[in-house]
Amino acid sequence: MKLLFEKHSAELRSVLTNLSAWHDQIAQVVELFKQTFAAGGKVLAAGNGGSATLAEHLSDEMVGRYRSNRPPLPVVALTADSAVLTCIGNDFGFEQVFARQIEALGRPGDVLLAFSTSGKSPNILAACRTARERGLKIITFSGSGGELRQLADLAVISPGQNTARIQELDLHAIHLICEAFEPEVSADGPSASL
Repeated sequence: MKLLFEKHSAELRSVLTNLSAWHDQIAQVVELFKQTFAAGGKVLAAGNGGSATLAEHLSDEMVGRYRSNRPPLPVVALTADSAVLTCIGNDFGFEQVFARQIEALGRPGDVLLAFSTSGKSPNILAACRTARERGLKIITFSGSGGELRQLADLAVISPGQNTARIQELDLHAIHLICEAFEPEVSADGPSASL
């Protein structure tokens, strides 16, 4: 068992050795969030399975708090309302569970943040297409990028090569984004316009 744990930890360490380009991508996400919030827009977040929990984690940290108290930020997890998800899934099909919510909630100036480790999830692809039609900016988090990369205004591509490492880096990205909006960030830092 210990050898298995060491193998997985070694994979994670190797991914963490050079994140410079990835950090640049996260900084672009923070900048787009800043612009969106300053203009009165919101972020809609979506993902499947483990990535659904990432969407919800981002929302709870931004609406609630990360480490320090600050004004809440408008981030909505499209994965969180089980009645809406099951209604849309039943009546329109699972592929539409996020797209339909974007039709209802998305406005020009908003951002869709879509998590898909494969970059191929049909409901995430449908969400991105709907977001594009409705005038939202699109940020995607994925491994290889897949078709999803083509739909994104900003595609954050994980240096990890398997689902676990990709999701671990996505969680790290969420915390980096939240960190940028902490009250103690200097006046010239990401939270200055809030």
